[in-house]
Amino acid sequence: MKKFFPFHYGYVVAACCTLVTIFNIGLVMSCAGIFFVPISQELNVPVGRVGMLLSFNLLASTIVLSFAGKIIDKFGARLTMTISSVVMGICLLCMSRFDELWQFYVAGSIFGITFAFLLYLGFPTIIPRWFKKRVGLLIGICSAGSSIGGAIFNPVCGKLITDYGWRMTYVIFGVVILFFVSPLLGIFLRNNPADVGLKPFGEGEKISARANQKDGPEYRAVIKMPIFYGLFAFAFLMSATAGIFHYIPKYAETLNFSLEQASFAAAAAMIGSTIGKVGLGLINDRSIALGISATIGLGIGGLILMLMGNFGLAVLIGGGFLFGWAYAGVFVQTPLLVRSVFGGRSYNQVYSNISIAFTLSAAAAVVVWGFLADSGGYNVVLIIGSILLAICGAIGFTALKVGKNIRAQN
Repeated sequence: MKKFFPFHYGYVVAACCTLVTIFNIGLVMSCAGIFFVPISQELNVPVGRVGMLLSFNLLASTIVLSFAGKIIDKFGARLTMTISSVVMGICLLCMSRFDELWQFYVAGSIFGITFAFLLYLGFPTIIPRWFKKRVGLLIGICSAGSSIGGAIFNPVCGKLITDYGWRMTYVIFGVVILFFVSPLLGIFLRNNPADVGLKPFGEGEKISARANQKDGPEYRAVIKMPIFYGLFAFAFLMSATAGIFHYIPKYAETLNFSLEQASFAAAAAMIGSTIGKVGLGLINDRSIALGISATIGLGIGGLILMLMGNFGLAVLIGGGFLFGWAYAGVFVQTPLLVRSVFGGRSYNQVYSNISIAFTLSAAAAVVVWGFLADSGGYNVVLIIGSILLAICGAIGFTALKVGKNIRAQN
């Protein structure tokens, strides 16, 4: 198949991963909330009870991530991601016929299983196999796909629901995933460069020891290392801090900005996240340490600017934009840091377990930040967020130092 492409086939694989984040994640995860109100109205139940399907989603992902790395190692990313995409498409078609709340909870659980392979482990585990150079950039681009998909499909979703209803919109989304995305994954996605007679892009060139790392400790050894749990804490706290994003509009309103002005601050954070994913990828290709500095430094800077939001809307928007880079670091900085520390030998299983921190944190963060905002005010939320990012920075640099010793021993 490689003869049909005038460039390294790894870029085709990266395009497949980006396709998944734009369509599968963009349509299902980013647009989920738009369906809640029309579904609740038709089923005559509170919106919050419909939204509970997201809790089942996170619970299922948490459970599956504990062993998803082993599944990918055994069956390959091509098979697991293609099947997950097909299951997601079928599930969307089925949802168009649901008339009981428990059915949506089952669907949310199924989506959680597919997210384990399509979002949490998909591109972070495939890209490093195919590339020895530009790993950070391509992981950043793949990660940015979810933001791009959300920006594109949210207004499309709203229009479709208005014109055709939520049931037909589910059908349309299911057809797109089932008959467009899934076949392309099955046809073009490949597990390893050797499958098409190639070496990883950049192999053989003069690259850093970090990027050239093929080995590392066994999984059984990794989970006994304190730094493994340190990186779990890094992922948990990064994801928790990212949850502040959901409270930016409400915080802006407490500063007497209008709802429209508040939405600008939230949009700035999302733009910062999208640009930051690609930017952090480029930075990490030069230096993981520099990537940590950018993620933490810009994130803290953004939170401080938002604390000074009463000085004007421009300050608040600027703070939101910078904070978006910390938000981006969750799915860009974390996998690159984990691979840098532990190498590639057991990376799939190691990162699968560390990814559990994302789902646990997402489930807890919304409740905790809401409680802190109600009890102490949003300034307390922003200050604590800055402290958590500083702790993440300390963990990240400590992990890099430990990683050097791990590489020296392996």
